[in-house]
Amino acid sequence: MPIYKFEEIAYNITEKKVPESGDEVMYIGLEHLDAGSLKVSRWGSQVKLKGQKLLMKKGDVLFGKRNTYLRRVAIAPHDGIFSAHGMIFRPKHEVINQDYFPFFISSNYFMDAAIRISVGSLSPTVNWKTLKDLEFELPTLDEQIKSASLLKSINYTKEAYEELLLQTDNLVKSQFIEIFGDPILNDKNWATKPLKKVAPKVNAEIPQSDSYWSLNLDMIETYTGKLLEKVKEPAENIGNSTYPFDNTMVLYSKLRPYLNKVFVPDDFGFATTELVGMRPNEEELNKYFLFNLLRSDSFVNYAMKNSSGAQMPRMQMKLLREFQCIIPPLDLQEKFVKISSQADRTKTELRQAITNAERLVKSILFDELEDKEVKK
Repeated sequence: MPIYKFEEIAYNITEKKVPESGDEVMYIGLEHLDAGSLKVSRWGSQVKLKGQKLLMKKGDVLFGKRNTYLRRVAIAPHDGIFSAHGMIFRPKHEVINQDYFPFFISSNYFMDAAIRISVGSLSPTVNWKTLKDLEFELPTLDEQIKSASLLKSINYTKEAYEELLLQTDNLVKSQFIEIFGDPILNDKNWATKPLKKVAPKVNAEIPQSDSYWSLNLDMIETYTGKLLEKVKEPAENIGNSTYPFDNTMVLYSKLRPYLNKVFVPDDFGFATTELVGMRPNEEELNKYFLFNLLRSDSFVNYAMKNSSGAQMPRMQMKLLREFQCIIPPLDLQEKFVKISSQADRTKTELRQAITNAERLVKSILFDELEDKEVKK
């Protein structure tokens, strides 16, 4: 197969603009890109955009160059602006087919190479200067066109499963509101207590170990609370800007509350201090009830109104801790958790179907690309 430098395969689109009023409506940031999905299903910013952004066109391939290991690649659904922490690629049609191109960029063949050349320890980032000189083997255009038709068909099926997953999650949110009402307005007049009383901020006592689960915000999927990656670090690599957590806690991201990053761990470890660890009093508050409360649209709006900072809003800790948390009867909370657990089983089945589709795509690309060695 012919070998090409990446700059011979794709254009790196670097046209930028300073956001104007209204641009935030169609803005796409890295937080809108879901690992493993070429589809962008949400966009827009709830905060004023600052600094230059990249100009994108519908059909462009959006690539998360920051924290490349998260493998964020998607197809731009519309014209607009994209985060400067990403790159925008357009295919060179004389070398690569338009439909085949996104699958090539999302393949392990390309992504593994991009991850290897990422620089920086905290947020490893890809530089175009290095990326452009990487060499890749490609099938012929006729072979690409044939594969693209099959890959697109599989991807459409996968996106249908992803839509069902989203609808299932929204159903759980609607059930929460139906049973408990608005947790901010407390329109069902439940008893309330300050969050600091019913779910105090705590540091867990965890056993000594040679390595620990190390959790940061990028490892939690935006809007769903799903874990994207579980990373173990040697004990000596755990920094001071962390705190210990365990499986009795709910972790809430005070940074950019609109991203809805709330997580219930199933083990112990150390988390970034941007995640607030709360341990619900089991006699009053079910941890999965609290998880869903903190993820509700009503609470997100409350958190944003009580956040400081325009570009990177943070929920004010005092107001978070003093939030009057509704405390419905525990049996009613547990009834809801059963509904949520049933939905979780459905979501697990859907995620498995999505995983199977992803494996099929990868197997096709492996035969064509991923048994090849990237040349520098």
